[in-house]
Amino acid sequence: ELRERVEDVVLDRRPDAGERLVQLAEQRKGAGRRREEDLAWRAEPVEKRLVHALVHGVTQYVIEDTEEIRVQIEQRGGRPIEVIEGPLMEGMNVVGDLLAASGEAARAKGKIVIATVKGDVHDIGKNIVSVVLQCNNYDIVNLGVMVPAERILQTALDEKADLIGLSGLITPSLEEMAHVAAQMQRQGFSIPLLIGGATTSRMHTAVKIAPRYEGPVLHVADASRSVAVCQALLSEEQSGRFVAEQRAQYERLRRQHASKKGPELISLAEARANPSDIDWHGYHPPRPKFLGRRELSRLDLAQVARYIDWGPFFKTWELAGPYPAILDDAVVGPQARRVFEDAQQMLARVIAERWLTASAVVGFYPANADGDDIVIFADESRHTRLFTWYGLRQQTRKPVIDGVARPNRALADFVAPSGTEDFLGLFAVTAGLGIEAREAIFARQHDDYDSILLKSLADRLAEASAEMLHERVRRDLWGYAPDEHLGTDQLVAEAYRGIRPAPGYPACPEHSVKREMFAVLQAERIGMNLTESLAMRPASSVSGFYFSHPQARYFNVGPIGRDQLTDHARRRGLEVATLERWLAPNLG
Repeated sequence: ELRERVEDVVLDRRPDAGERLVQLAEQRKGAGRRREEDLAWRAEPVEKRLVHALVHGVTQYVIEDTEEIRVQIEQRGGRPIEVIEGPLMEGMNVVGDLLAASGEAARAKGKIVIATVKGDVHDIGKNIVSVVLQCNNYDIVNLGVMVPAERILQTALDEKADLIGLSGLITPSLEEMAHVAAQMQRQGFSIPLLIGGATTSRMHTAVKIAPRYEGPVLHVADASRSVAVCQALLSEEQSGRFVAEQRAQYERLRRQHASKKGPELISLAEARANPSDIDWHGYHPPRPKFLGRRELSRLDLAQVARYIDWGPFFKTWELAGPYPAILDDAVVGPQARRVFEDAQQMLARVIAERWLTASAVVGFYPANADGDDIVIFADESRHTRLFTWYGLRQQTRKPVIDGVARPNRALADFVAPSGTEDFLGLFAVTAGLGIEAREAIFARQHDDYDSILLKSLADRLAEASAEMLHERVRRDLWGYAPDEHLGTDQLVAEAYRGIRPAPGYPACPEHSVKREMFAVLQAERIGMNLTESLAMRPASSVSGFYFSHPQARYFNVGPIGRDQLTDHARRRGLEVATLERWLAPNLG
């Protein structure tokens, strides 16, 4: 009889197989003597009854007990979810402890040390990957953000890690990842190295990182692929073949990169002879309502939330599709609606309970173009330079349309040359003030989901704050578009006059100007600062410049030639090798 019921379970021969086996097991307890049911536990408070039922697998009273405690919780103003977060979770913890004590807990599939590299403060993607891997029974040692190579590697040694995972968002992180790979080689590591983050790619990993380390180096595009990659790397049956295939693919990528004929570059002199065509003689630059800096502390988050662009929010969760159509998508619609509803509920609490504080600082200063550079002055006498923003110019050969070549743009093209009084705006805004306190609460509750959700909302609020502030600049503080009335879709489509380029983005890919920008704005007075790699802290922050000219537009600098690199280094008084590291993504 026992064998038959076991086989019913193992071979899935009948729908009630599990219940029948449990029933027989109860009968066989105590050397086959049927035990009299002990209901003394039913006299305990309902919370303890639920714990007892979970530990002993008693299902008879589960509905009535759960309903009883749900009513109690709601009567004292709580939420039904507290049934799960309270007694049911307590019972599961007891079950887990008992399994661990009996040696029956499932062995982890492998141990992975994961970190955001030195100088970088972004960790949403890394944390999503960590949660996905943990849910698939990998032991994760999450070192957090701004982690130097020495600590990453020492932790991997101390923890006897099977893999190391590196994450980063800003472009300087690419060089830091290559440094970690080189240190792994120097110290004799052989375990796989995983590379991920918004600025990373398979090609960059193959060309710039993998050659630094003889062990396996793989780019992981997103969290959904991390499990399969880790499983293949740590499988005795799959790892050899998988690593060999990846090495072969990366070798092909390197050969492809070496033989690839990139866009045709023209000389720097030719590029400078083909700037944006702007008539400065017939144009009178608008004057801001004030010069200098002004702080805008404690922005109204309810107002800020109206400017949120929800499209990037779904990309954070690796859900593909435009908003709002994604909510009804046939494939990801249910997941998108769920995370969106959760975000709306949390956003309401963020605003009502003041979980976060958003603050900004904006400044307007006299400015003039000087070739490819922009000079920012202390006052309207234009005698004292605050700093020079050294610019880059597009250097690829442009197509000729109707007999006219498209311009080789530089941001300096949109600021008037010396002799015409023009101005430039600077700004820094953050929505991450106060996030650490709420993060600590989520950490104590082991609530990874809400932790990630809050960070993704803080990012959206930072971008929304920048959008709202820019609108105020255009309509009031600078006032060059006082009659502008744009809807959310038009703002997302950047249908406004002027631009607000940010260091590190395509039109100004080099980050170092942030140092001068933050110094002039005194950004530390609103709680913002920079890491050694020029990442902004708090992570949910935005900074950049305001250009008012109606012909100003966003563009991608793209690849530059050796002549521009050396000229740029000469103007700045820097070693070419230093600038090569800073501008690595733009060099052939």
